[in-house]
Amino acid sequence: MSGREGGKKKPLKAPKKQAKDMDDDDMAFKQKQKEEQKALESMKSKAAGKGPLTGGGIKKSGKK
Repeated sequence: MSGREGGKKKPLKAPKKQAKDMDDDDMAFKQKQKEEQKALESMKSKAAGKGPLTGGGIKKSGKK
């Protein structure tokens, strides 16, 4: 038995990913996603400023 056999084995290195060349369609899609994300964030901030939509929480009936 050699000393290197026990323990974890190192994983093989993955090849580096090549930078993709983006064409006009990809650029337009990325831009559209950014705009949608900004719109969603602004809507979240507007909604957070207001109070709860419901008034009283648990409603009790008049019966006892």
